[in-house]
Amino acid sequence: MQRIEGNTAGLSPHATKTLQRLYRRKVALEHITSAELNKTLIEASRESGRQVGVLVHRSGQIDRVIVGNATRLMLPDIGRLRAAEGRFRALRLIHTHLFGEDLTRDDFLDLVRLRLDLVCALQLTSAGDLRGVHYAYNTPCAHDGDAPYHAVGPLHPGELKVDFGKLISGLEDEFARLSKTRKVTAKDGRAILVHIGSRKARYALLTAEARLRELHELARTAGVEVMDTFVQLRERLDPRFVAGKGKIDEIILRAFELDATTIIFDHNLSPSQASSISKMSDLKVIDRTQLILDIFAQRAESSDGKLQVELAQLKYSLPRLAMKDDSLSRLTGGIGGRGPGETKLEVGRRRARDRVASLEARLKKLAKQRRQRRRKRKRQNVPIVSIVGYTNAGKSTLLNALTKSEVLVEDKLFATLDTRSRRLRFPEDREVVITDTVGFIRDLPKDLFAAFRATFEETADADLLLHVIDAGDPDRDQHIAATETLLTRLSLHHIPKLTVLNKADLLDPEDRDRILGGRSDAVLISAIKRDATRPLLALIAEQLCERWAAAALSPKKGRSALRN
Repeated sequence: MQRIEGNTAGLSPHATKTLQRLYRRKVALEHITSAELNKTLIEASRESGRQVGVLVHRSGQIDRVIVGNATRLMLPDIGRLRAAEGRFRALRLIHTHLFGEDLTRDDFLDLVRLRLDLVCALQLTSAGDLRGVHYAYNTPCAHDGDAPYHAVGPLHPGELKVDFGKLISGLEDEFARLSKTRKVTAKDGRAILVHIGSRKARYALLTAEARLRELHELARTAGVEVMDTFVQLRERLDPRFVAGKGKIDEIILRAFELDATTIIFDHNLSPSQASSISKMSDLKVIDRTQLILDIFAQRAESSDGKLQVELAQLKYSLPRLAMKDDSLSRLTGGIGGRGPGETKLEVGRRRARDRVASLEARLKKLAKQRRQRRRKRKRQNVPIVSIVGYTNAGKSTLLNALTKSEVLVEDKLFATLDTRSRRLRFPEDREVVITDTVGFIRDLPKDLFAAFRATFEETADADLLLHVIDAGDPDRDQHIAATETLLTRLSLHHIPKLTVLNKADLLDPEDRDRILGGRSDAVLISAIKRDATRPLLALIAEQLCERWAAAALSPKKGRSALRN
């Protein structure tokens, strides 16, 4: 007895026998369906009171028989979700619609998501007779936003004269041709961004817009082209899909319309959530932590930084190694798959833990070497000024302006991942060491925070902090709050601090006065103009005058070269 799949509970013996009889039917390649198949499907629907469908192979054989409920048919797992490039599944779905409805969103989603050859709905009257036929098939998207399918009908059954074999052969040839000529518009593909917020939160929509702006910048830094964004406000996050299942279906269908390959969530997904969403499509599913880890993996240059990124990635992947699906294999290459690489992400948990222990030991050794360098630097009795602040606030630009150095500057998040130090000379043979640090970001992944905590040991020895703020950013207040929170977590809040409001050239004159607010510990500058930093230099000198006086009274030490 061949298997009947789906909603089989409560079926009568006669209905079961009718469903079994479907496996005896065959459909010629030149036809979408046959009169005999239609008759048996309608009979099975009448007797069960449910939608009934079959997956028909191109050979003409019935591959699966599925039973749904009165309004919906849930397809079973039919193997790996993506067919070969330019090829379809070689299966077409023929099923009944008990209330005469057209093809539904679920039908279109199954067609596109599973790469089916075709989906056909037999539209029944209230008496259970065949009223019409509605079918759809996949088509190449000529332009972004075009539907990835073409729907035909409803037609009278006698009008269904399309040659199915020629139709599918022509479509596959066209898909194959386009796949060879398609231009890659971004090195890591195209993505849809998703933010799910709390409906109860104050200013929920404004918060969502701010979060999506930052997520968009993170995606751009990672080399991803953003095709569309989705926002959903809910009472609470869905424990399985984060968003509602209907919203996930909508996002997946939109991804196919725009030829997007990745969905990026502005949330840290649990292993089970990532797995559940991945199983619904062949799209790569990335969360915010994974995106930030990917950027760090791209940009880490020093041995220290590379080890810290690998440690954070392994700690992130450990709970996901036990998931029994192919979601990890989707991380091979591109966004979310850099750093230690696929072989290290997919090793067994025991080997991964061994690797974590090894990395932690090496990082401890490097931390010891950094402490020795800092002690050597302190013996020179030179004050240290550390530049801190939110990512892309202009910290490296300020370092270059103050010290005439040429540290890499980019209009991207996390352009600087490695601490860089330069000397700055003041009049009367006074000098300081200026240190540039990794930028902060809100909700910094805990594993990444732990791995890079050692980097901020340099800042712990600072005599003065320069808190750099992008004065023109609409999310300036949130960035300030995030930076202050992280400084507290790093036990750096006790160090004297100057507030540096950068990018003053982008502000109107009235905005400059309002933002500065007459504060004596703040200065408004434009770091791209070196002359504009003079007020800041005066404030630094004022803050460090006592430190220089104390250094002048202390015994002179031998001077050694500063390690940058």
